[in-house]
Amino acid sequence: MKEASWISCPVCHGKTRIKVRRDTIISKLPLYCPKCKQETLVNITNAKLTIIEEPDAKTQSR
Repeated sequence: MKEASWISCPVCHGKTRIKVRRDTIISKLPLYCPKCKQETLVNITNAKLTIIEEPDAKTQSR
């Protein structure tokens, strides 16, 4: 079996409940941290985590 590692939160660097192997590919995962209680959208490729920055919604002006 290939070695697996725990994913850490990109905000507080606490351990999350997700464990991935080196060959795991995940796209647009809403990663929830039980420690800081924040949700971050991430991509995971080859055990490397990348944060997806989404622009805030703009209000419509009339």
